[in-house]
Amino acid sequence: MDRPSSIITQVTREEEENATCEEGASAASPPKKPRSRGFLHRLFHCLCHKDSGPPPVKNNAPLLVEENGTLTKVPSIPLLPQIKSKDAGKICVIIDLDETLVHSSFKPVNNADFIIPVEIDGTVHQVYVLKRPHVDEFLKRMGEMFECVLFTASLSKYADPVSDLLDKWGAFRSRLFRESCVFHKGNYVKDLSRLGRDLNKVIIIDNSPASYVFHPDNAVPVASWFDDMSDTELLDLLPFFERLSKVDDVYDILNQQRTES
Repeated sequence: MDRPSSIITQVTREEEENATCEEGASAASPPKKPRSRGFLHRLFHCLCHKDSGPPPVKNNAPLLVEENGTLTKVPSIPLLPQIKSKDAGKICVIIDLDETLVHSSFKPVNNADFIIPVEIDGTVHQVYVLKRPHVDEFLKRMGEMFECVLFTASLSKYADPVSDLLDKWGAFRSRLFRESCVFHKGNYVKDLSRLGRDLNKVIIIDNSPASYVFHPDNAVPVASWFDDMSDTELLDLLPFFERLSKVDDVYDILNQQRTES
């Protein structure tokens, strides 16, 4: 049975303020997105998940993925279709939704940008969605430079209509939802090795380190966003992505930035 709190995978403001690096994910309640520590000026600092993450995984596609304590073979069918001719040679950028591009709530919000009706167990609930500042400019430009893919741990019944309203430019070539994640130690992990793209041409933008724990070297972390309308993180990231769009191997720039920071 669905509950409203299980439709959207998000972090609350209180969790954002109180979370620490040492906190592990609890499987006793619906998995939520833990705090990200990746502000723009700390983009490439080491992620400190001492006990909550799996053993380090090299950036080649793993043969096995640990899921709830058991080893399961990764499905051979890629999550993404073949790359379109217009995107040939482009880097694939995986973009998270909640607390990265928008913040959503079942509580009424006066200044909501969208109100999405979501049916749960025969009852329609209203989801109030706030857009992060500069998200329009960000998505438009990212869609011009990259093969962009929405990848969210939320359910499609919520995330699909939000994406329809958010992405006016068709920046997202594909959309992936919770069923495409790997459920690992209480978290929904986005396993980049299952995409069907070369990992040296894949980047993930996400506020949740647990989401990319299998491939941290491919991540561009962002700070979780709730309702700060003075936030400029998406706008500030664009010059970096302009530069990144011109490289053949994403690790060249990501490793360089990590060394410099």
